[in-house]
Amino acid sequence: MPETPEAVLDALRENDERPYGLPRTVRAEELVEAAGQFEDKGLLVTALLELMEAYEYTGEHRKSPVVFARLLQLWDEDREAFNEWEGHQVYWRFKWVTTSLLEVPDVPLATVEQWIGRMRERYREAGHGMQPVAAMAHRVALHTGNGLESAYDLWVTRPRERLSDCEACEIRHRALHHVVLGEDEKALRIWAPLFAGAVSCQEEPYVSHAFALLPLLRTGRVDEARSHHLAGYRYARGKTGMAEEIGLHLEFCALTRNEGRGLEILAENRGLFEVTGAPKARLAFLTGVQVLLARLVEQGYADTPVAGPPGRQWTARTLNEEIGAEADELAAAFDRRNGTAAVGERRRERLERRPVLDEPLALGLRVTPLTGPRDAGAAAEPVPAPATAHRVAVPEDFAELVAEARRLADQGHPGDTPLWERVAERVAADGYAHDPALGHRDLLLAELAEQRAFAEDEGDGNGRAAMAEAAELYARAGLPWHELAARARVACRPGAGKRHGEHGEGSADEAADKPAEHLAVRRELEPLLELAERMLPGGDREPEADFRPDKYLVVLHCRAFAAHTEMIDALPDAGPETAARFQEAVAALRVAAERWEIPHQVAAAHLYEADIAARTGRIEEAVERQRRSQEILEEAGTPWRATRGMLLLGQILMRTGRPGEAAEVFRQAMARAARYDDRSFPVTAVHACRHAGELSGAVRHLSEAAARMEREGDHNGAAECRLELADALAASGQPEDAVAVLESVVRERGAESGGPLDERLLAQIRLTLARGLTELEEHRAAAEEFLSLADTVAGWEEQFTHTMVAAQAAVALARAGRPQAAGAARERALDSYRRAPSPVPVLEMLREFADLATRGEEEDLQAALGHLVTADELLAEVPGDPEEFPHWYHAGHNHLCRARCLARTERFEEALAEADRADSRLAEGGPDGEAGRAETARLAALIEGNGLERPKGAVARLDAAVRRCAGAGLEEAVRILTALREDMASR
Repeated sequence: MPETPEAVLDALRENDERPYGLPRTVRAEELVEAAGQFEDKGLLVTALLELMEAYEYTGEHRKSPVVFARLLQLWDEDREAFNEWEGHQVYWRFKWVTTSLLEVPDVPLATVEQWIGRMRERYREAGHGMQPVAAMAHRVALHTGNGLESAYDLWVTRPRERLSDCEACEIRHRALHHVVLGEDEKALRIWAPLFAGAVSCQEEPYVSHAFALLPLLRTGRVDEARSHHLAGYRYARGKTGMAEEIGLHLEFCALTRNEGRGLEILAENRGLFEVTGAPKARLAFLTGVQVLLARLVEQGYADTPVAGPPGRQWTARTLNEEIGAEADELAAAFDRRNGTAAVGERRRERLERRPVLDEPLALGLRVTPLTGPRDAGAAAEPVPAPATAHRVAVPEDFAELVAEARRLADQGHPGDTPLWERVAERVAADGYAHDPALGHRDLLLAELAEQRAFAEDEGDGNGRAAMAEAAELYARAGLPWHELAARARVACRPGAGKRHGEHGEGSADEAADKPAEHLAVRRELEPLLELAERMLPGGDREPEADFRPDKYLVVLHCRAFAAHTEMIDALPDAGPETAARFQEAVAALRVAAERWEIPHQVAAAHLYEADIAARTGRIEEAVERQRRSQEILEEAGTPWRATRGMLLLGQILMRTGRPGEAAEVFRQAMARAARYDDRSFPVTAVHACRHAGELSGAVRHLSEAAARMEREGDHNGAAECRLELADALAASGQPEDAVAVLESVVRERGAESGGPLDERLLAQIRLTLARGLTELEEHRAAAEEFLSLADTVAGWEEQFTHTMVAAQAAVALARAGRPQAAGAARERALDSYRRAPSPVPVLEMLREFADLATRGEEEDLQAALGHLVTADELLAEVPGDPEEFPHWYHAGHNHLCRARCLARTERFEEALAEADRADSRLAEGGPDGEAGRAETARLAALIEGNGLERPKGAVARLDAAVRRCAGAGLEEAVRILTALREDMASR
C-alpha cells in the first residue's frame, strides 16, 4: 500500500492508464483505502471518483451508489476538497446512480424515483437545468413501460444543459425509445448523424452499433447491419461493462444464420457469466445467449459443446436450460419490482425471434464451422433458397447425376460444378463400379479431368496437366473431336504459369519472353487446326457420325484466344501482322459459329472484338459489340454466360467517365452470378465496382466468395478474398470493419479450420492489419502485429522486407508509450537497414521519433535533432536517381520535421530557417511537391506570425502559397491557408 499522499496520487495516475476490468477495479479499491489514511480529503475524493468510474465501466452497478454516498457526504462536509472538475462530477454522477439503482431489482422502484427527486432538488439548488433530470425519468419509463410517451416529451422538449448527456449518447437514447415502440425507420433516422460520424464520444457509435442491429435487419439494410456488427463487436469484445451489447451481437448471429460466429463470440466472452453486479445487463446478455442456443437446438446441435460458466462442460441444451431458469427469475424480479410486465414481455419477444434471412449473411470473417454431434431426433430447420436463386438440385441416382452434369456442361451453366464434384466423389469412393450405360469409363474420367482443369485454371492459371490428361483419356475412349478440343486448350496456354508467376508484373524478362511464347503457341495450334480442317465433313456430304461442331469451334476459339492474348501484349504498338492474325482468327470463329449455329461462340467473337476496340480507343464500337454479345446469349436462353461480358462493359464505362452506368452493370453482373451460383465469377472485378460507388456490392460479393472458398477447402483463396475485402472497407472509410475482417484471419488456426496459410500471404495480411490498427490508434496492438511479422520475415531472402517491418514496429512501440522497447526496435531497424537498405520506412521512422521526442510533457530537442541528423546521413547515402528515389521529398520533410521540433521548443528563428529550407527542397518536385509546400507555408506562417510576432511577413508568405495552391488545384489547402491568412491580417 502506498505510504505517502504523493505515492497514492502516482498510483492513481498509473491505474487510470489501465484498461477497464477487474485488475483496475481491484487496484482502485485498494487506493481508496490508502487515500483514507491521510488527512487530505481531496486525495480521497480523487480516489473515490476513480473507483466509481471503474465500477461504472465494468458493470459493478450494485457497488456504485455506495461509493457515491461517500462522495456526497464529503461534498456536503468540505467542498474545498473538490476541485472544479470534481465538483462538476458530483452533479454529473447523479445520473450514474440513477441507472445503477435501476439495474438492481432488489432496489424498490420508489427508491429510484426518490433518488430522481433528490437529484432534481440538488440541481435546482445549484442552479442547473432540469433536462438531465427529465432524461433520467424517461430512462425509468423506458424500463418499466409506464408513462413512456409523456416522459419522452418532457425530456426531448427541454433544451440541453451543461449536465446533459453528450449529444451522441442522447441520440442513442432517443433512438432506443422508438425501437421499443417498433418504429425502426424513425429510430434509424435519429441515429443517422451518429453513424455518419457527425457526433461521437468515448462509447459511441459502438454502443449504438449493437442496438441498431435488429432495426437494420428488420428494415432490410443487411449490409449496414454487417458493418455495425464488425465494428461494434470488436469494440465490445471482452468488456464486462458491455454485457447487454454482447448479447445483442449474439442475437444478431442467430438472426442472420451465423451460429458458428455466435459460438466464437460466446467463447471469447465466457467471463461474463461470472459478472453479476449489473442484473439488468446480465438479463439482456443471458437472453441473447438463449436466442443463439435455441437456434442450435432447433438445428439439431443440442449436444454441441459450448462455452458456459466455468467449472463444468456445457452443451447447447444444458446451458440453455441452466441460464433460462436464471433469466426467467431475473425478469420476474424486475417485473415484481416495477409493477408491470414490460421486462418479461420484451424477453419473451426476443426468445421468439427467428432468422430474418433465408441464407446466412456473409460477414467476411473466417469463422470456425459448426461441429459436434447432430441430434438425429431433431429435424434440422430447412433453409429455403432465395426466390431469385437458380440453384441446381443434386440427383441421388448416379446415372441421373451424370446425365444432368453433362446437360448443364453442354449449356455452359455454372451449376454443373457441384454436380461434377459429386460425380468425382462417387467415382473415387471405394467399391465404385462403372455402369456401361454411362458410356466408356475413360469418357467419364476425361470429363472429370477436364473439370479439374477448368477449376485449376480459374484458381492459378495453370490447368494444363489436367487438360492433357483429359486429352489422353478422350483418345482412349475413341472420341477424336473431344481429344482435339482438349489438346487445343492445352496448346493455347503453354506459358500461363510462367507469364503470371515467375517474374514480377511488367518485368523486362517477361516482356522479352512474350514474342517467343506467342510463337510457341502458334506452332502448337497450327497442326491442330490443320487436323481439324481435314476431319470436317467435305462438300455437300452429311457430317460424319462422330463429328462435333461444338468441339471444332473450341479449336477455333483457342486460336482466337491466343491471338487476342498476343494482341493485348503488343498494344499499344501492335504491328500489322499481329492485328491481322487477330482479325482473321476472330472472323473465322464468328463465321463458323454462325454456320453451325452455336450462339455462345458467336458472342465470344463479338466480345474479343469489343475488348480490343476498347483498348484502342474505339469506345462506341466496343460498347455496341459487347451489348450485341449479351443479346445473343440472352436470346439463346443462356444468360449465365454473359457475366464476363458484363464486367467488360462495366470497365469500358468506367474508362469513359460513366461511373453511374458502370455501377449498375457491375451490380447486375454480380446479381446474375449469384443467381446462377457461378463460383468462378472473378472476385477481382469488384475493384472497379468499388470505385464506381458500389461498395456494398463489392463487400457482399467478396464476403460470399470468401465463405464459399472456405467451405470448399480453398483457405488461401478465402484469405486473399478477405484481404481484398479489408482493402475495400478501409478505402471506403470503414477501418474498424477492415481490421475485424483481418483479425479473424490471423487468429491461431487449428486443424479443424484448415491449417496454416501460405506464409507470404499471411505476412501480407499481418502487415495490412498492423497498419489498420495504427490508423485506429491502437498502437500497442499494432506493435504486437509488427513484431510478430518481423519474426516471420527475418529469415526471408529479401531482407529489405524485414527492414521495413522493423521500422514500422519501432514507430508503433514509440506511439504506444514503450520508449525502451521502441529504442531497441529502432536500433534493430537501423542494423537491418545496413544489411538490406530500404530507405523510405527508415527515414519515416526517424522523422516520427524526432517528432515524438518534442511532444508531451518531457521535450527532448537534442534527441529529436539527433534522429534527424541520422536521417540526413542516411539520405546522403541513397543513390541519386530521381526516378527511383525522390531525394527532394525526403530532404524537404527532414527539414520540415526539424522546423516543427525547433518551433515547439520556441527556437523560432532557427525553425523558420528550416521551414524555408524545406520549401526550397520541396519546390524541386514541381507539381508533386506542392502539397508539402502548402504544409510548409502553414507552419512557417505560424512561426513567423505567432512565434516571432511578424504577422505582415506571415501574410505575404501565405498570399504566395495560396496562389500556388490555387494553380495546383489544391482546394482544401487553399481553404486552410486563406483562413490562416485572414487571421494574421486581422492583427
